[in-house]
Amino acid sequence: QVQMVESGGGLVQAGGSLRLSCAASGRIFSVYACGWFRQAPGKEREFVAAIHWNGRSTHYSDSVKGRFAISRDNTKNTVYLHMNSLKPEDTAVYYCNADPSWVVVTTTLDFGSWGQGTQVTVSS
Repeated sequence: QVQMVESGGGLVQAGGSLRLSCAASGRIFSVYACGWFRQAPGKEREFVAAIHWNGRSTHYSDSVKGRFAISRDNTKNTVYLHMNSLKPEDTAVYYCNADPSWVVVTTTLDFGSWGQGTQVTVSS
């Protein structure tokens, strides 16, 4: 099983950028699909972006497409979320997670556990 620890959040003005990092433990991280998710106050957790284990395929929610980019470095067991042109509606706690199944990562929130997440606040 892979454990994930998120970092890199903070307070940024609208139009700004942030890079989130997710450090994973476990020797099998390199064969897991990884995803970023977020939960805004008073809202359900939602999918943001996913990357295939080999890094060749990515998938984004419509709300972040063209502004966010997901990447991974399997040599460092780390997944990144590069966030540009941030909007106040991007304010949320951001989480990462991983699963061997691409379908699970891109279409469900069905993970055994979640980390603490990292807070992103975008001011207008």
